[in-house]
Amino acid sequence: MKSTTCTIALFACLLFDGSAWAHAHLRAENPAADGTVRTPPTALSLTFSEGLEIKLSGVTLKGSDGNAVSTGAPSLNPSDDKLMTVPIIGQLGTCVYTVEWHALSKDGHTTHGTYQFTVGL
Repeated sequence: MKSTTCTIALFACLLFDGSAWAHAHLRAENPAADGTVRTPPTALSLTFSEGLEIKLSGVTLKGSDGNAVSTGAPSLNPSDDKLMTVPIIGQLGTCVYTVEWHALSKDGHTTHGTYQFTVGL
């Protein structure tokens, strides 16, 4: 009986403790997913639901031909560890770009995903 009570208590703690399920999910991006911009951006901004470990988080930017576009090192906003900025070093022309991101949240969970934006079409 005692082990059943302990099991139920443990399950309840896990069920109601939000931090047990915390992951850094992408909440917003600039340029916007599926959006079109007329002027090529000079940086990507990604906002996550959790604080990030920047050394193990980042993006790859690819053109519609599948070739990677040069980017600089990602950085976190000093006042908001959920906002990652990645400078774009390579030249962007008119096409559809794919952003492949990966993030490690401060609690050790990893997430990844992709989205696209268009320049000038």
